[in-house]
Amino acid sequence: MSNTSVNSSFVRPVTFFINGFSNISHAKYYYMFLSVAYVVTVLGNSFIMSTIYLARRLHTAKYIAVFNLALSDLCGNSALIPKLIDMFLFDHQDISYEACLANMFFVFHFMNMQSLTLLALSFDRLIAICFPLRYHVIVTKSVMFLIIAAMWIFSVTIFAILVGLLTRLSFCRSTVVNSYFCDHGPINSLACNDNSINRVMVKICFGLLICLPLLLIISSYFCIALALSKIAHGGDRIKAMKTCTSHLLLVAIFYLPVLSVNISAFTGYLHPNTRIINNSLSHIIPPMLNPIIYTLKTDEVMQSIKDMYKRNKVNLTIERNIKRIGRN
Repeated sequence: MSNTSVNSSFVRPVTFFINGFSNISHAKYYYMFLSVAYVVTVLGNSFIMSTIYLARRLHTAKYIAVFNLALSDLCGNSALIPKLIDMFLFDHQDISYEACLANMFFVFHFMNMQSLTLLALSFDRLIAICFPLRYHVIVTKSVMFLIIAAMWIFSVTIFAILVGLLTRLSFCRSTVVNSYFCDHGPINSLACNDNSINRVMVKICFGLLICLPLLLIISSYFCIALALSKIAHGGDRIKAMKTCTSHLLLVAIFYLPVLSVNISAFTGYLHPNTRIINNSLSHIIPPMLNPIIYTLKTDEVMQSIKDMYKRNKVNLTIERNIKRIGRN
């Protein structure tokens, strides 16, 4: 069977071959590490979402955004890692053209949702610290639902355009993708015809979806710092700062690897193996650490977990007593 469908000079491949690491022995051990990290991600984010759903005290605007972050983490890694396991641990490295574009869309969409949700959480902290008396009027559950719905619509539209533009490209040479998934950059570079529009769209997406949210987050924390400097009592200042530490950690863990990879790719040549390691770690590590950070660094979540544990313990004790009375 031919690997391409040809319409005059336009060539659309039936399949792409995802190459993975080149000339690295025992690469499967690295993919196994990513598989273990995926299991931790699924357990951690499922636990956070369950805690938010079950704990009444967490039914607030802020935790709607945290729930969305956990959902995006879970879905993003689920779009990436199971397919990666199938390709490299079970040697199914060929992927159909349509499945490849779908995989690319979902991986990038959910990664972008992490970025936008961190921006929404910075808005929450900005209002909470700079306008504390108006916080519950401005940041309502309805407002947060609207913000998140707008983010989803915006992200889906942007990546539908980005991925859709690839369908106008002809692939008349190699169909070997030097990455560990259907990555946009390596696939775009395989095109035989003019891909300048695609390159422009990549730069627009990088500026709009990575740089702009990060600049807005930095600006929000600049305003927060000014507001904190006006608080006279040191104890109140520290208490307000503590509410931001978990979010700041998430921002650093997410943006630093993503920025380093993209800036390296824009400014010079990045070896495919280096790109794979940097990209895979920036995809898998933040979603794995986010629920751990939110559990350990957020007093509200820790208290909710303790309350649910005590409640379950009391319920079990009551059930045992009822059974004992029934036997007597």
